[in-house]
This record gives sequence, C-alpha cells and structure tokens, in this order.
Amino acid sequence: MTEELTDVPKTDRARPARPTVLDAASRAVDGLLDRSVPLLRIALGVVFLWFGALKVAGASPVRDLVAGTVPFLPASWFVPAVGVVEVLAGTALILAVRVRLVAALTALHLLGTFLVLVVQPATAFRDGNPLLLDVTGEFVVKNLVLLAASLVVARHHRRRR
Repeated sequence: MTEELTDVPKTDRARPARPTVLDAASRAVDGLLDRSVPLLRIALGVVFLWFGALKVAGASPVRDLVAGTVPFLPASWFVPAVGVVEVLAGTALILAVRVRLVAALTALHLLGTFLVLVVQPATAFRDGNPLLLDVTGEFVVKNLVLLAASLVVARHHRRRR
C-alpha cells in the first residue's frame, strides 16, 4: 500500500516549463555576449580600414592634423604611410590574422594620437584650457575608447588551435 501512495500517476508528473520570451531574450543576449570580443575586433578593424583608406586616398579630414603633429616628416609620404599601416591593421583585425600582435600595435598607434594634445594644444583646447576640448580635442580623446578596445581584443582574442 505504501507503494501506491508514493507512486505519482503519469498525468500528475511535473511537465518541463515552456520557454518564455524572457528565456529566449536571455539566450539571445548570452549569445551576443559570447561573440562580443570578435564583434569588437571586427568593428575596430572596420574603423582602422576606413580611416586608413581615407588617408591613402588623400581624402582624410585629419591630414593636416597628422602632418602638424610630426612636422619634421614630410606629409606627402607620411600621412599616406600611416594610412597604409591602418589599412593593413584593419584588414588583419577583420580577417583575424595575428590578432593579438595587431591589436597591441594598434594600441601603440593610438597612444601616438595623443601627441596632438602635447604638440598642438591650440588645436585641441579652447582658450588654452585643457578641460575645454574643441572638436579636434574631442576627436583625439575619443581614442581612449579605441585604445581600450584594442587592449580588450589583444587580451581576449581566442587563439586558433
């Protein structure tokens, strides 16, 4: 008789819970987060490829800024050379070629962009006040985000086995 009392009829057994919209959204977010570093790598690559291509084509709005930051190098070849390096780095990031090395090198390159704040402060700060950025200063300071992105990609890229 105890066997009859403890035995749960098949119709009363707990059914597996049906997935809810919240469960599906959570799985989608988890899937996106699992791909966040590769997405960051590709986005960084697109930015470098695009900005580099503009320099190579002679259509970059920052040509004079780059040239003025290193006035001892002729802009006629230096700016396009920077563009070629950026195109190569961007392409490597997009295609996932030597990602850790390339991302680390892009971080170094981005550190160089902060020279504008030192060499050309009049173009980056309003009225000489380092707390008041103008458009150029904002353009340079936003590179902090790209620098951090490069470091994240360099650190977290999964090596191919």
